[in-house]
Amino acid sequence: MTDQSVRLTVAQAIVRYLDNQFIVIDGEEHRLCGGGFGIFGHGNVTCLGEALYNHRATLPLYRGQNEQGMGFAAAGYAKQWLRQRFMFCTASAGPGTANLLTSAALAHANRLPVLMLCGDAYTTRLPDPVLQQLEHFGNPSFGVNDAFKAVSRYWDRITHPAQILQSLPAALATMLDPADCGPAFIGLPQDVQGWAYDYPQAFFAKRVHRIRRQAPDADEIAEALARLKSAERPVIIAGGGVQYSGAVAELTAFAEATGIPVVETIAGRANMKADHPLNIGPIGVTGSDGANAIAERADLILAVGTRLQDFTTGSWTAFAQDAQLIGINVGRHDAAKHLAMTVVGDAKCALTAMMSDYRAPGPWKAFAQAERQKWDAYVAENVAPGNRPNSYAQAIGVINALCDPRDRVVAAAGGLPAEVTANWRTLDIGTVDVEFGFSCMGYEIAGGWGARIAQAQREPDQDTIVLTGDGSYLLMNSDIYSSVLTGMKLIILVLDNGGFAVINKLQTNTGNESFNNLIADTPTAIQPFAVDFEAHAAAMGATAETVANPAELGEAFKRAKASDKTYVICMKVDAYEGWTDQGHTWWEVGTPHITTSDKIHKAHEEVEAARPKQRKGV
Repeated sequence: MTDQSVRLTVAQAIVRYLDNQFIVIDGEEHRLCGGGFGIFGHGNVTCLGEALYNHRATLPLYRGQNEQGMGFAAAGYAKQWLRQRFMFCTASAGPGTANLLTSAALAHANRLPVLMLCGDAYTTRLPDPVLQQLEHFGNPSFGVNDAFKAVSRYWDRITHPAQILQSLPAALATMLDPADCGPAFIGLPQDVQGWAYDYPQAFFAKRVHRIRRQAPDADEIAEALARLKSAERPVIIAGGGVQYSGAVAELTAFAEATGIPVVETIAGRANMKADHPLNIGPIGVTGSDGANAIAERADLILAVGTRLQDFTTGSWTAFAQDAQLIGINVGRHDAAKHLAMTVVGDAKCALTAMMSDYRAPGPWKAFAQAERQKWDAYVAENVAPGNRPNSYAQAIGVINALCDPRDRVVAAAGGLPAEVTANWRTLDIGTVDVEFGFSCMGYEIAGGWGARIAQAQREPDQDTIVLTGDGSYLLMNSDIYSSVLTGMKLIILVLDNGGFAVINKLQTNTGNESFNNLIADTPTAIQPFAVDFEAHAAAMGATAETVANPAELGEAFKRAKASDKTYVICMKVDAYEGWTDQGHTWWEVGTPHITTSDKIHKAHEEVEAARPKQRKGV
């Protein structure tokens, strides 16, 4: 060690480096890493645990209950901070790390920064084979951690202390890159974590980061403007990238200046308030009749900050075959989909550069707004309580009417994301997190916990409202305890429809018999019974109650708002009735080409009848 170096273990150096990274957000300096989520085991407790203990005041470590939930929480945190801050997850070698695979995939699909610091097998191999180590006879260095190569934007295994001098800055550069953003995985062998090295002091100097804002190419802007000026029926598809770019104001200004109607993807669901006259609603499989009507008639589609997932494009049936597509995206891969004319660059810069004297024809704008009015009327009826079975839509309507405009609503895979996307009326910008990038059940409560940690740092007086079904609840619920343990209040609405009802709907809609999705139709369920979700949540420390109908839900929600701790409200909803039955585009689902069932054969023919509308990539 010299005056210009400091001797540290690998684990100590990693933590000290993270502790000295900062970012400027809206003129205010924040620590780039907000802390981490950790479950200790023999693969990370002795060395990384020692290092984290000594930085616990500035890099708080939240104790997870399940590694997958930790990854979901880190993703929810990153979303709330619009990818400008991240949290790390640390897991032990073996099953602890393996449990992070699903959440790494979620972060990858959603382009979210999450840093995974995971235990690994001994580099020396002297004690091999060790506890929880996989043995590949012909490849001794191959193990569980290699599986993360498929779900990470950056992957490295530290086999020498000097490696982190290159690896850590590269991981952070990836997580902060607007185009390449995603999870970074760093494997930390148990022996290497504790090895000491003389690190240069300069490596630990305070560094303030800024996220790059890539300007679009002038020629691409010129070509996009030329195509726009010849358009008679243009539409803007606004994705989640609009918010990550900080381009909400520019999107609104561009739409207002040009009169072009805007439709939203699931990830872009809160780019505009519901009452903006140019917000025509959500598009696609979980969309609205209005948005899909104008998408089908559009001759030019400006896809801004979206990866054009099949739920957005209706498996590429939502648009006319001859409609022109312009992809405005900081990621070249997303901008160029389906042979789109590309504008590769930051959405804020691109929309500003595209301001011109173009005005969409008045009749086109009027048509779009009339379609939105019809959809608003449908939603108003759909969410209204009445003399009918309880439904997701009714519950959504109650919460939507009573929540604060800045409260954040969180939902994920199952029936609820579709119902939230279709029926939720956005009260303020950036307040909706519907996880559909990886369509991952179990995200809701854990992701809500992570979002609440971030929300407490930004808007502590607001609530995070989690909407989950009984299926997702049973899959992952232990972060109710995490929220109670950490004082991060959640309001959780558990809507019990007796199983995986939305997949049962897909099953029966394609001619199949109800089988193994609803508890009542599970052939191996000898004594089907309903879970007491209220008692279960209360056992984890939450305040909980069960309500019978939307009216009681409204009163319970008021009590939840007034509470200072996590509050769980349970209500049964019908598995068959009350689904939003309008607005859906075609969605390609594999159905049997041959079958002995007349019902399945008929459903297959109905599915295939829409296939001629599908764009073939041109």
